[in-house]
Amino acid sequence: MKPLPPVSTSIWFWITFHIGVFIALAVDLASFKRRHRALSMRAATLRSLLWVVLSLGFSLVVAQTQGSDRALDFLTGYLVEYSLSVDNIFVFVLIFAYFKVPPISQHRVLVWGIVGALVMRGLMIWLGVSLVSSFHFILYVFGVFLVITGIRMGFSEQQTDFGDSWFLRMCRKLMPVTHDFRGSHFTARIDGRLMLTPLALVLLVIDVMDLVFAVDSIPAVFAITQDTFIVYTSNICAILGLRSLYFLLANLMNRFVYLRVGLSIILVFVGIKMTLSKLFPIPNYISLVVIVAVLAVTICASIFMTRNQPTSDPRK
Repeated sequence: MKPLPPVSTSIWFWITFHIGVFIALAVDLASFKRRHRALSMRAATLRSLLWVVLSLGFSLVVAQTQGSDRALDFLTGYLVEYSLSVDNIFVFVLIFAYFKVPPISQHRVLVWGIVGALVMRGLMIWLGVSLVSSFHFILYVFGVFLVITGIRMGFSEQQTDFGDSWFLRMCRKLMPVTHDFRGSHFTARIDGRLMLTPLALVLLVIDVMDLVFAVDSIPAVFAITQDTFIVYTSNICAILGLRSLYFLLANLMNRFVYLRVGLSIILVFVGIKMTLSKLFPIPNYISLVVIVAVLAVTICASIFMTRNQPTSDPRK
């Protein structure tokens, strides 16, 4: 992986990007308040396409301001993050089903979960860039870690007993929690006492799981580039589209039987790319082709193998 010469990203570019992100989230929250039902398949499809188009449009802005090479880095990093975010959806489906979260409340949890992810991923990317800048060998550590994680993903099953996790046991000991949901509220006042609702616990679990997934996905982008702006924006653009993608794919999860295998292959590939970057540098356009091909093959194979299987909605 041949590093590109450093490019200084203007502070105004950072500010403009974040203004756009917060405007998009504000519009999303406003639309939620006007709706009294979960996103339909059609609405989720249109919104997912909109987020993808906005991200592609942003890559054109990067190409005009920082060059085509960095635009390619952004697109490759975005595709890596977007594909790995599908694994988040697998877990979100299990979490919502386990806690029996009503579909209308899932929207609010995901939106505020994205806000939490913005902060946590920003801190993790800053830490990762600092480590790589000071200790270049950490890239090889990341590479080996991704290979091991990819292999484990291909042979492991998702956790389903979220209620018995040490994190939730600790939350219940430290904070009072109501026994039932109170609409889409995270808190409720019972007999003058402020308490969390189960929906707040779901939000905490979502944020913790996103943090766990970020430990895999952020090092994966470092195999593409160590440019702070590109790593950060590709991450954020990917997770911004996660909510719509969830409502699009949640009731199709039982059809994607080989997708986790594809994601594990992608993690192993980027881990090998990072580990062997000095001996056998792989251009990012080849990485982009490989990732697209793996996703296309595993998705098509999954759909073909489950063509006679009815879809189910685990959110209900």
